[in-house]
Amino acid sequence: MKVLRLPALLPAVFLCLSLSTPAQTAGAPAPQLKALPNGIELTSGTTILQVTALRDDVLRVRATHSGQLPEDASWAVLPEARTSTVKVTPAPTGFQTAALRVTFTPDLRLTVSDLSGIVLQQDARPIEWRGTSFTIDKQKSVDSHFFGLGDKPGPLDRAGRSFVMWNTDSFGWQESTDPIYKSIPFFIDYRAARALGVLFDNTFRTFFDFGHQSITDYTFSAPDGPVDYYLLYGPDPKRVIETYAWLTGPTPLPPLWSLGFQQSRYSYMNESELMEVADRLRADHLPADALYLDIDYQDKNRPFTVNTQNFPRFSQMVHDLAEKHFHTVLITDLHIPNLPGYAPYDTGKAGDHFVKNPDGTTYVGPVWPGPSVFPDFTQESSREWWGTLYKDFIHDGVAGFWNDMNEPAVFTYPSKTMPDNVQHRIDGTGFQPRTATHLEIHNVFGMQNSRGTYEGLLKLAPDQRPFVLTRASYAGGQRYASTWTGDNSSTWNHLRMTTPQLLNLGLSGFSMSGADVGGFAGSPPPDLLTKWLQLAAFQPIYRDHAVKGSRPHEPWADGPEQEAIRRRFIEERYRLLPYLYTTAEETSRNGVPIMRPLFLEFPNATTDGHPIDLDAGSEFLFGPDLLVAPNPSPEEVAPYEVHLPPGIWYDYWTGERIDRSEKIAARDLEQPSSPQAKTQADTQPKPETKAIPGIVTASQPLMITPTLADLPVYVRAGSIIPISPLTQNTEETPNGPLTLRVYAGDNCHGTLYQDDGKSFAFRTGQYLRMNFTCALNPDGSLTVHLSAPEGAFKPWWHQLRIEALGWTPTTRELTSSTTKSKLQQLNQSWTATIPQPTTATDLTLK
Repeated sequence: MKVLRLPALLPAVFLCLSLSTPAQTAGAPAPQLKALPNGIELTSGTTILQVTALRDDVLRVRATHSGQLPEDASWAVLPEARTSTVKVTPAPTGFQTAALRVTFTPDLRLTVSDLSGIVLQQDARPIEWRGTSFTIDKQKSVDSHFFGLGDKPGPLDRAGRSFVMWNTDSFGWQESTDPIYKSIPFFIDYRAARALGVLFDNTFRTFFDFGHQSITDYTFSAPDGPVDYYLLYGPDPKRVIETYAWLTGPTPLPPLWSLGFQQSRYSYMNESELMEVADRLRADHLPADALYLDIDYQDKNRPFTVNTQNFPRFSQMVHDLAEKHFHTVLITDLHIPNLPGYAPYDTGKAGDHFVKNPDGTTYVGPVWPGPSVFPDFTQESSREWWGTLYKDFIHDGVAGFWNDMNEPAVFTYPSKTMPDNVQHRIDGTGFQPRTATHLEIHNVFGMQNSRGTYEGLLKLAPDQRPFVLTRASYAGGQRYASTWTGDNSSTWNHLRMTTPQLLNLGLSGFSMSGADVGGFAGSPPPDLLTKWLQLAAFQPIYRDHAVKGSRPHEPWADGPEQEAIRRRFIEERYRLLPYLYTTAEETSRNGVPIMRPLFLEFPNATTDGHPIDLDAGSEFLFGPDLLVAPNPSPEEVAPYEVHLPPGIWYDYWTGERIDRSEKIAARDLEQPSSPQAKTQADTQPKPETKAIPGIVTASQPLMITPTLADLPVYVRAGSIIPISPLTQNTEETPNGPLTLRVYAGDNCHGTLYQDDGKSFAFRTGQYLRMNFTCALNPDGSLTVHLSAPEGAFKPWWHQLRIEALGWTPTTRELTSSTTKSKLQQLNQSWTATIPQPTTATDLTLK
């Protein structure tokens, strides 16, 4: 390809340069430009900077200081995405796609803009190289906000803080603790309602500074490894999330039971204790689907064994629990006791599957079973061997597996992990065989452990969706496992931190995530456990878990009054399973998380484009339509204000209509532009505000007085929410009609997805999808349109119950081409039950 010297192309640019790279010292060659079909490559001495377009809205940036780009491989990015390409339009100083403009300065600084000229990202200075280490420095706007990086504790917005990526066993972590369990080097730069995603695909101990050291810059850096990062343009944040799923893969469709209530403890020590918990859940009519066994079910803490003294009927016990509609989940830590005669050790040694010391001997470190060895999950053959270890448990009917301690945790302090110089032998599809130190592999070790588990389960039970729960992971790890926030604590502050942690995990690809309900470390007071069980009913994974030695965390703890409140929210979770499962199916296609920050659905909710979440305390969205508004200070009793995005909303519990459609305008009027204007405004008569009965208007603050028994939840107008009759587990067939709760409003729509909840038959058409819309007509009637069902799956219901809110009938009738029914009033809604239509149908309510 044609090679051009930049100075000949850009004499005007050279006049304003004040920075230079190390390569531009005396005698160094001038930068050279090589046009590529999908981008550009610049060379200055031994420094190479390459920028290519994978799509019109996705750029990949690679660089080296050694004269040759490193191997093109990734644990995180899907091969089909990494090798994707589009043609670009060359320009003298860069190139252009259908969405982005890329320009360079002669000292190899990069600027990315949209086609209107708005700068999305700009290098503050060239890449700084110091041996194998490097720092990438970007200009930071004063109004930039940063989201992502997985489950880092602290506020939702990462601006003004710095972080390190190094998977760490952090028992008892606190708000200021960093790092903890996961390393997900993906973030969203959000400003002026525009979003740009950045994935820094480097597995070493990477660092991120979002304006901590300098308010004008943000940086990401690494001590070694490749400069390899991806830019994902929105402009809206939901588009960035969808693109990140395209790049690294979405969360697979989970088994339906994993969305139910899950009860766990470290540990249920014997069969009798576990069965007592199962029987109490059923006797107290507390819906539940899963029971967990922590390490004490094993023989001397050895993975893939059973303590037959405490669990003498293990296989039959799993069968008995399944008869009661409980799914058993077992912990299977990755440390293998260094013990000849122990089958996993013997087969692992025979296959040469363990991590090595630099001298070629097998690395041994102390963990729960004592001196242990560790599978080398960077070898494809070792992952395959690991997967075979689950054979007996699958035969017993175990439904899911929990990969803990996989940072990897080693009981050697202060590092809490294996030495940096331990050797991993990378060997598998997509990688050139080579040896790498633990410094490079540490952050992907847990991810590859969960990958081995997931792929092994698929081979052992090819038509059963695996459920794997992992503590440690890396970008792209959502393809193999769900996750949780690790060993949190039984404090009000940890309850408060749960929401931003799970929101950032969702933005980082992990839609199926949760936090130990009640807090793992410690004993929650009764009110804290109740509030936690309430909140977690609206989070993706709903698992109650506790440390050994703590007081009981089960829902019946603390007496019948507390249990009744907790039961109410667990039951509501099960009624909402059609809505939740539909949302989970959506995330399996496009990556949009189940639990969402408000700005993901309402990117233009503020006048200056800042994320509305920064005003809204602890609020979040559960799926696209339900807004959950817990007290931002959950231990307090003082009233707090709920900040709903502009529009019409409904109280989920009462059906009360809440009008916030003029909220932005009202706020603007309350904020004069100058002190003089404020003085004048204070002397002017205030317009009279007339409250409409039953409606909260925009000029009235929405103040909530917290009570133990309540959690505010709201539904945006224009939503159609599918709801089922209450069941005690996901295998129980609901008794009654499917309810479509219609909240009349603009752009009214909803979706329902169903399948068998456990197999992959949906891939061959065994599913049901229905789309719904509603519209208010000039004559005052309400039309609800039901699309023709898609797919061959036959659902459990034979009738539909329509509940319409936000609209008042005149003749109180529901009619269609095939049915006619009287509307009945129920609180704020009007209802009727009809036979399930088999074709597209318009229902007219009038």
